[in-house]
Amino acid sequence: MYKHLFGPVPSRRLGMSLGVDLIPHKICSLNCVYCECGRTTNLTHDRKEYVPVKDVFSELEDFFKNNPDPEYITFSGAGEPTLHSHIGEVLGFLKRLRPQIPLAVLTNGSLFSDSEVRKELMPADLVLPSLDAATDAAFRKINRPVRNFTIDKYIQGLIDFSNEFEGEIWMEVLILPGYNDDMDNINALKEALLKIRLNRIQLNTLDRPGTVEGLRAATWAELERIVKHWELDHVEIIAPAQDRQDVKSYRTDVESAILETISRRPCTLQDLEQILGLHINEINKYLGVLEEAGKVETVEQERGTFYQVRN
Repeated sequence: MYKHLFGPVPSRRLGMSLGVDLIPHKICSLNCVYCECGRTTNLTHDRKEYVPVKDVFSELEDFFKNNPDPEYITFSGAGEPTLHSHIGEVLGFLKRLRPQIPLAVLTNGSLFSDSEVRKELMPADLVLPSLDAATDAAFRKINRPVRNFTIDKYIQGLIDFSNEFEGEIWMEVLILPGYNDDMDNINALKEALLKIRLNRIQLNTLDRPGTVEGLRAATWAELERIVKHWELDHVEIIAPAQDRQDVKSYRTDVESAILETISRRPCTLQDLEQILGLHINEINKYLGVLEEAGKVETVEQERGTFYQVRN
């Protein structure tokens, strides 16, 4: 069992992806209301070696000695990967170890105002940042950043990175009805997006329970109205990965373990992580399949969101 790697797991955007997690749960520069990994417990912009890179190198070498190549290697996890002060070294190591596999970095992009962070990401092939708001009020309501961090600084960092990076940039915009779907916010987002060099803009919405109550996913029709209003050629709606269970690496033993566990008592995502010893992102993928199949459902209790077998 690896500590810093997870998967490969089916990704809605990248196919079969091996995850590299450089940040302990749940250290992040934002505390987004929709985060499927739970509330941020250490809200920070401080960069450091949160996990030893030598351990990450060792796990990667072992993985590729014993497993077939995935379609992508993706830096993601339950925190913000660019907070790790040696992410550039890990990217460089992988470029030497498996130059044929594209490297992707899923990031909130909040540290792109730091020129050193931008420089460290240059070996990546694909960077997938996010921008959910372009007004300060919506930014603070949705993303809840570190104090004194402004939306203008956020957007300027994204602009600077897009001017320097030679790979592809796919920007994710997550729409939350009641938070950022009014015309003022939609127009502000379009204005900001036009300033950033982007290969794709991917419109998304809530897929898993968030960290606050009362959130709902935007409907397909609501997302289509935004696409039509923006009139931009490179905008796409991210469709649910309904074929996730068809991929070769889908493990029925993991599905069975989840169902057997929550059939005894409802569990939170963190409960399942501790009981099963799997990475929180990997558990999320299987829960997504089980929810789509109508086998599990969520209930809100005092301690958070619990998963239980659907009757």
